[in-house]
Amino acid sequence: MGQQKTKTVDLDFEINFFEGLLKKRPAFIPALVALAEVYTKKGDLKKGLELDLRLSELRHDDPDVHYNLACSYSLLGLIDDAFRVVKKAVTLGYDDFAYLRKDPDLGNLRKDSRFQKFLEELKGNR
Repeated sequence: MGQQKTKTVDLDFEINFFEGLLKKRPAFIPALVALAEVYTKKGDLKKGLELDLRLSELRHDDPDVHYNLACSYSLLGLIDDAFRVVKKAVTLGYDDFAYLRKDPDLGNLRKDSRFQKFLEELKGNR
């Protein structure tokens, strides 16, 4: 079996596993986080976004949840939403600014001049 096919099978297994957990416990945060990540890895960005939105409703004060939501928005090219939510993540306490500057999931957002200005402001406040 080829390496790509093995990865797809592994991701499908993980999706089935986490979906099964969520049928029993729909608000189980670790399973929601993991499933959102697996969907994104598999390229199903819309399902990843749906789960990140659900997580942001359940954990509305969690900076990591909002950071992941900003990543989902950026991956889908929804730049205004990504920018709004990444700012909220920072306001809520997200502080891994080195990763924020290089995270590939924020590649689309990184092209936006507002985000570049925001990064400069963060740099000045450190």
